Amino acid sequence: MFDYKNIKNEQLQSFLKGTMSETLGMEIVELGPNYLSMRMPVDHRTIQPLGILNGGASLALAETVASYAGNILVRKDNKHCVGIDINGNHLKSVRSGFVTAKASPIHVGKRTQVWNIDITDEENDLVCKARMTLLVIENK
Repeated sequence: MFDYKNIKNEQLQSFLKGTMSETLGMEIVELGPNYLSMRMPVDHRTIQPLGILNGGASLALAETVASYAGNILVRKDNKHCVGIDINGNHLKSVRSGFVTAKASPIHVGKRTQVWNIDITDEENDLVCKARMTLLVIENK
């Protein structure tokens, strides 16, 4: 599905510069044949007042990794993707370290894409289960 052998992580990471993703410390971990994974620190930028990972930060990570993956798939067709729906279930709290999001396609169509995103902690425990729908748009 992905042309993952011809895309370097440094190329992917450069697209995050100057965005909320960079502000929150997100970084590309790996692009595989049918997934993209990114990680984000659990620190002062991403916690809520109780000292645990903010659910909004988890969903920002989920939306970023799914949107990025979707756009990688359609870029060769002179198209881009934008999010039209996201939902997530927060299953476990995290206080420190990193969380990693892995986006895998459920449906890749001509007009929409649906992505599964699993966010895990450093022990590989599931922290958040999310799903995102993307709209595919022609570049103008």
